[in-house]
Amino acid sequence: MAGGREQAAGEEDTHFVDDEASLSLFAGYAVAAGRLAGQLRALEIPVDPDHPLMVHLPCGVGGAPGGIAYGLYRTFGADVCCVLHEPVAAPAFFLGERSGLRESISVAEIGLDGRTDADGLAVGRMSSLVGRVVGGRIDGFATHTDAELCGLVARVHDAEGWRLEPSATAGLTGPWRVQADAEFLRARGLNGERLDRATHVAWSTGGSLVPDAEFAVLLAAGQDATPR
Repeated sequence: MAGGREQAAGEEDTHFVDDEASLSLFAGYAVAAGRLAGQLRALEIPVDPDHPLMVHLPCGVGGAPGGIAYGLYRTFGADVCCVLHEPVAAPAFFLGERSGLRESISVAEIGLDGRTDADGLAVGRMSSLVGRVVGGRIDGFATHTDAELCGLVARVHDAEGWRLEPSATAGLTGPWRVQADAEFLRARGLNGERLDRATHVAWSTGGSLVPDAEFAVLLAAGQDATPR
């Protein structure tokens, strides 16, 4: 990131889009919340105190999920619950937020190497901007092994024919993870009936540009990891 900033600074016609600290990029991501609201209205899916919205977001540095979460909180208020999903080798946002140190701590400082097949999420330090603007409002975090993520790549491909990269599958098990966490549910007032009426959205992007040979390796790894 630092190298990109330096190179862009020397080019007169270049604008560097900084995923760590760009307010305009953050605002652009937030627009997605309004689009989701329109899609839910079109499908006649209510979002209100009796019908909470649970959104599961893959998270790297925090730019995209943080901006989306900000937009969701502005749009739905207390009726939305946002959970960020990260790989176990690089839980940068979880570490920064739960430690209270935010961008001042890296996953390397707790012995993690950040190496993961979910390369879109392989970052060591959370965004200072996102931490400051929305970090404290995030409702929950979950982490995932590479075997789980690659297994989901294979499951989705077998079931739907969709070509997802591991990063894009991170939120898919979110509904089950949430329902299995009694402490999380109690803290957010998600009792049985209210939880039964919740709508879960797993945010998933990326995979179509993965080279064929690389995707074949991921798919094979996922099929090996998936019980038959």
